[in-house]
Amino acid sequence: MMITFVLLKVPEEASAQRVFSVDYQTQADVTVHVVDYESQADLLVYRVRYPSQARGNEGKWYFTRYGTQAQRKVFFTDFPNQAQLKIYFVDYPSQARWRNNSKKHLMY
Repeated sequence: MMITFVLLKVPEEASAQRVFSVDYQTQADVTVHVVDYESQADLLVYRVRYPSQARGNEGKWYFTRYGTQAQRKVFFTDFPNQAQLKIYFVDYPSQARWRNNSKKHLMY
């Protein structure tokens, strides 16, 4: 019973929604570009205020103050062709979601 609980718990904790923005691309786990339109995005991101709101891999991101607190380090690039993941920031938590499920693995 305990083993089952641990195995079920791992994916939730392993999912990366606590992010830290790095200064250099070489420091990043994922290179990200913010697009102008929702239709261009792989992921619709809602920025949450508290770390406890950033569970799961559904596009609710909490930006940490330090890299050691983050589950993923991201580098924001100005060029869409350099990005592994294209995101669009949304206004409401209910809008956060994946538009391109083939990119989900980047945030695990």
